Amino acid sequence: MSRTPVSSSSGPVGVLGLREATMLIVGVVIGAGIFKAPSMVASMAGSTTWMFGAWVLGGLMSLIGALCYAELATSCPDAGGDYHFLKRAYGKSVSFLFGWARFSVITTGSIALLAFVFGDYMNRVLPLGAAGAAWGSPLYAVVAIAVLSWVNLRGIRSGSSVQTWLTGLEIGGLLLIGGAALFLAHGGETSLPQTAVPPGGPDAGSFGLAMVFVLLTYGGWNEAAYISAEMKDGRRSIVLALVLSIVIITGLYLMVTWAYWRGLGLQGMAQSDALAADLLQAAFGPLGEKIISLLVAIAALTSINATMIVGARSSYALGRDWPWLEKLALWDGRRGTPVNAMRLQGGAALLLVLLGAWTGQGFRSMVEFTAPVFWFFFLLSGMALFVLRVREPGIDRPFRVPLFPLLPLVFCATCAYMLWASLSYVYSQTLGGLNAAWIGVAVLAAGVLLLLLMVRAAPVKSPAIAVHKPLKENP
Repeated sequence: MSRTPVSSSSGPVGVLGLREATMLIVGVVIGAGIFKAPSMVASMAGSTTWMFGAWVLGGLMSLIGALCYAELATSCPDAGGDYHFLKRAYGKSVSFLFGWARFSVITTGSIALLAFVFGDYMNRVLPLGAAGAAWGSPLYAVVAIAVLSWVNLRGIRSGSSVQTWLTGLEIGGLLLIGGAALFLAHGGETSLPQTAVPPGGPDAGSFGLAMVFVLLTYGGWNEAAYISAEMKDGRRSIVLALVLSIVIITGLYLMVTWAYWRGLGLQGMAQSDALAADLLQAAFGPLGEKIISLLVAIAALTSINATMIVGARSSYALGRDWPWLEKLALWDGRRGTPVNAMRLQGGAALLLVLLGAWTGQGFRSMVEFTAPVFWFFFLLSGMALFVLRVREPGIDRPFRVPLFPLLPLVFCATCAYMLWASLSYVYSQTLGGLNAAWIGVAVLAAGVLLLLLMVRAAPVKSPAIAVHKPLKENP
């Protein structure tokens, strides 16, 4: 008796419009980082001009990367995103290692960490009481993951609708920060004294480190590739969504940085441990602390939802290619979501939250120390543009990166620099008495071991295709 699939859909279909895609990208990029990174950038940039220049340069570099991804996503749209690009450029083994790292640490770890951020700040807004203070953050984290997993299991329309509302609230919160600065200016409040512009600007090392934090704050726009197969008029809309989202994000970051600078001054920014809290407290008094806690919680919730949407799709792509993981390839066409991949992702994130509650900062450090793995595969994705131009010269490319090969080379050079910077940071850290660099090696080594086991046990023909058969083929 043949197995009946969940629906007649053969996979992802175009259901997302430009607005939904743009809100998803903006939501996954703007996280809690914009409430912290400007302080570090201000201290490293050394002057107002170089500080704003760093944020403008970050937006420009992100736009260059977005143009590179636009060519990849329009020439080979697929729910696998980077996984699909890497497979076409380098083969299934490399793409599997990426998919493994993405599931085991990059995506599920990010969801768990964001959930803790949400829990930390929601526990300030609505404390669970003295008895449950220690477990307040984990409880909020568990509830956030469970609720958003349920929302996204209902379907892509449900998940994207929630994403649109959350991103709207998040943008409103950033506008409130700008309004606080205007309020202080209108009320005649004076900023803390600003430092003078140093002759020649900051040294290269300090500015380079500032750019690391800037680019990390801009990170996440590449996730648009995972919804390229679900866009209405996808080959046109994905380009517009990428460019529009980068423009919106850059504008918001510049506005928020200006607000911090106008309200606190450059020196005040550099010395502040909680920029937005200091600014809103100056503008609204004790109520400001509650407001900023709520804003950070909303930002974390927005990024969690967006990460869930795109993260499950890379696991779905893994299931299509590997028989051992075929259950992940089950796509519910009625809901427009990879149901099993979404369930597994939510369950793994919940387990990581429990692990984090038990181990504390050690878990968070473990996830942060795998940053070199992310930048390594990000660099490979950028290089895939050159590889595919050579290997697949005849495929239709509705969008081509302007100024090729200059812009892709700039993007790859940026990724290489970030890889080097993250390796340098990780190499200088320890976790449990071991050099933190071994954590990324361990993640990839576990992936290699699993890959060898699957290759040895793989049948001649993958049965995963069965989940894509139409109903009429299964009488």
